[in-house]
Amino acid sequence: MEKKLLILDIDVGVDDAQAMTLALSAPNVEILGITCTHGNTSIENVCRNVLRVLKLCNRMEIPVYRGSAASLLGVTHYDAAYHGQDGMGDVPDPNAPGLEHIKSEHAVNAMIRIANEHPGQVSLVAVGPLTNVALAAKMDPTFPTKLKSLHIMGGNMEAKGNMNVCSEFNFNSDAEAASIVLSHFTCPTYIATWEYCLRHVLPWDFYEKLMNQDGKKAQFLKKIFEHTVKFSKSDEGSKQLYFGSGFLSCDSYAMAAVIDDSVVTESIQYGVTVELNGSLTRGMMVVDTLDALKLKHKAVIFLKCDMEKYKQMLMNALK
Repeated sequence: MEKKLLILDIDVGVDDAQAMTLALSAPNVEILGITCTHGNTSIENVCRNVLRVLKLCNRMEIPVYRGSAASLLGVTHYDAAYHGQDGMGDVPDPNAPGLEHIKSEHAVNAMIRIANEHPGQVSLVAVGPLTNVALAAKMDPTFPTKLKSLHIMGGNMEAKGNMNVCSEFNFNSDAEAASIVLSHFTCPTYIATWEYCLRHVLPWDFYEKLMNQDGKKAQFLKKIFEHTVKFSKSDEGSKQLYFGSGFLSCDSYAMAAVIDDSVVTESIQYGVTVELNGSLTRGMMVVDTLDALKLKHKAVIFLKCDMEKYKQMLMNALK
């Protein structure tokens, strides 16, 4: 089987940690590098958290690169309510790998180099703010054309927000970067939006089945998700779940589609952009269903997921 070559651009995050276990356990995947970005927590915490997951999965040979510490405009929006102050549910590990394992090469340079070494073969999976990805496109305008595909977890298609009234966290955390990426990339682009994730929230009984499996990976994830589960079941957390209560780990939906595209059973394809000026809508993804903007590049937006296949992928990743 020919392996899928991936770069993971990630802001680990408890849901990023789960998404990583999916990719690290997939026999058809080879991860060429992991690039860290600000997002769910500080860039230093993100780097530490990536290393913790790699150690958990016995994959410390995968190179990890430190990337952007803030948005293009120098802003950060950490999501401590959902992820904890350290991004991993505030469950410290005194034996966690240190930052000396992070490569000296900057994440953006590493992205460009890897794409040049494997032209047309690498899929970039971006499940955090898109700062690194936008910078790569600006530093090397040929970078977007050299990727096999771009898979994004972020944005929204029905104006449902979790960061402000009408915008999703990753796009809102660097709206300018999201705008650059959606306007500059010409490779096949796939988006798992906030609403796509919400419509496929997992029941709590499945969460218990998933996390109560034997093995260190399930035990690790159960521990770091305790803070998140408590928040999700609170009045404040449940307000964000629009379509019903349950377990939501957004980044895993995008990662599952990279590993096995048949997990997505319905999608649409439209030009997309990002609102940068609205007082209530800044960071909102705009889906040009009328083709009024005449955008040349169309993104594939996921609509429906094969939930039984998705559940089995999550279960298998923790075995």
